[in-house]
Amino acid sequence: MIALSRAAARILAPLAALIAVALLAALPARAFETRAQAAWVYDMSTQTVLLDKNADVALPPASMSKLMTINMLFEALRDGRVTPETTFSVSSRAKAMGGSTMFLNETDRPTVMDLVRGMIINSGNDACVVVAEGLAGSEERFSQEMTERARALGMMNSTFANASGWPAEGHRMSMRDLGILAVRLISEFPEYYPIFAETEFNYKDRAPANANNRNPLLRIAASDWRADGLKTGHTSEAGYGLVGSAVMGERRVIFVITGLASDKDRAEESEAIVNWAFRQFTEKTIVKAGARVTDAPVWLGAADTVGLVPAEDVRLLVPAQVQDSVSAEVLFTGPVEAPITAGQQLGELIVHVPDLPDARIPLVAEADVARGGFSKRLTTAAQRLMQQYLSDAGSAEPSPAPAPAS
Repeated sequence: MIALSRAAARILAPLAALIAVALLAALPARAFETRAQAAWVYDMSTQTVLLDKNADVALPPASMSKLMTINMLFEALRDGRVTPETTFSVSSRAKAMGGSTMFLNETDRPTVMDLVRGMIINSGNDACVVVAEGLAGSEERFSQEMTERARALGMMNSTFANASGWPAEGHRMSMRDLGILAVRLISEFPEYYPIFAETEFNYKDRAPANANNRNPLLRIAASDWRADGLKTGHTSEAGYGLVGSAVMGERRVIFVITGLASDKDRAEESEAIVNWAFRQFTEKTIVKAGARVTDAPVWLGAADTVGLVPAEDVRLLVPAQVQDSVSAEVLFTGPVEAPITAGQQLGELIVHVPDLPDARIPLVAEADVARGGFSKRLTTAAQRLMQQYLSDAGSAEPSPAPAPAS
């Protein structure tokens, strides 16, 4: 059954049947026990966090932090500071970078799109230095700009010492911050995001051994979902990690993991997380936009009540097998004083799903309610005085009985 607080039960009665049909079942979704040192799993469609393990701990991000360099370059593209055809020079510092590279040299003039693919597909450390120097003049200055921009985007546990994720003191990101960054790249740059799903890039045929995208999910032939991003990372300090994204129907799941012991463990854990996220949870429309949830009493209005409705369809992510401890309540301060305008927010619908964050949905006025005329205000005042009189009379102490005559 739907459990309600005593205060909410009276006002939520009309909603009970609506939610009961959608939510009541038998068993809760099983929590995922990840082997990762830290993890964050997020359903982007419903903005629901499905898993949080040490998600706000600042850890070495390895090459996953290249996503911030890519974001900075995408912003430069959007702002018109560069175009896809803009070419950058290659410094001796960029050429000397070790680890994964595009094998650039000082005579090259790679285009912005060459460098984007080099960072995403080849995980090119040299490409990151070229971008940093091309946009900010130096990698040191670019790293400061990355940190400042991260703070502005709400990534409060990210500090950058370089553009590539090369091991460095103080170079840290949290899994939640990486997830926030992934959401941004997907939603803000749809024209460039498909590059994250490309599987091969070999600049000037120089690096066939480093031409393949390392994201293991891009090689999975799942029957009902497909992966399309984002970025792997590995150093001895960080272990193996992945910022991943996968789509099934209209749902998109983003996950971030780190601290796995091997490439094999990363691949297995990533696939298991995606399967769990898609198959243990389902998205449902709980209440349609404009469907009356309850009535709120109106003070000094032309009508005595006003309907409270959601302005948009209420779609929630719920465990595919849900126990009967789902609860819901409506909160508003009433009676609501007239005049009231249709669409004016008057309260919230709060739905509690086991093991998931509460869903808080704004409720708005269904219709206009004008202020009542003089006779209405006079009648309301009289009713209020009578209620107060009856309340005072009922609470008055009875007079003591007279003492018997002696």
